[in-house]
Amino acid sequence: MSQRQSKTEEAGSREGERRRTILRAAIDVFARKGYHGCRIADVAREAGVAYGLVYHYFKNKDELLETVVETGWSGFISRLRTVVEGEGSSLEQKVRGIADVAFEAYRVDPRAVKVLILEVARSPAGTQIVSRQQAFLDTIRMAADMFRSAQATGELRADLDPMLCASLLVGSIELGLTAFVSGLMEDRSPEALERAKVQIAESFLHGVLPGAATSAEVSWKQERSSSGTRPKAGKRS
Repeated sequence: MSQRQSKTEEAGSREGERRRTILRAAIDVFARKGYHGCRIADVAREAGVAYGLVYHYFKNKDELLETVVETGWSGFISRLRTVVEGEGSSLEQKVRGIADVAFEAYRVDPRAVKVLILEVARSPAGTQIVSRQQAFLDTIRMAADMFRSAQATGELRADLDPMLCASLLVGSIELGLTAFVSGLMEDRSPEALERAKVQIAESFLHGVLPGAATSAEVSWKQERSSSGTRPKAGKRS
């Protein structure tokens, strides 16, 4: 490796590190002050860099927020895909795994999750941040494919719409996390997160009323039987 090439790579490494430092600072400031209360000067101060350096990497606050969204969602989608495409896992295990990925993300970096859920919506450009919208839709489509495959093997009831199942699952997880990032849930201990994660998965898989899952399944089988159509056998844990 030539000395010139080595210096170029070193400079590139420094550039990448500065950019990551600024993004981390933006997450912390957005989470603490909110999108409207945050200024570029606040991000520069948090990052310990000159005011003008932030503009060297990002043209304005909206672009900074969008980059935070892109970075946050890319990692989440990658971890989610590992769960959804896991070989040998049952549908129930995958549903629980999806909830686990989401709540683990909050446990590790609650400020980042708060920004992704709350501050994007509060931003004037929030509805125009394509990366967030696309990532959210990709998550639902990925889950829909999972439910579709489970339906083909008899793990999911034949009368359910896979896309609606996916939307309900992803929506319930997002709203569950919203309860934590918005402060509705005062207890944000690891134990509370674990209970919430389990409750969301249990409610989605088995309902919220005592015996509701069993009653619904019996009713469904009776309806299918009376119509002359044999229901597919579903796996239950």
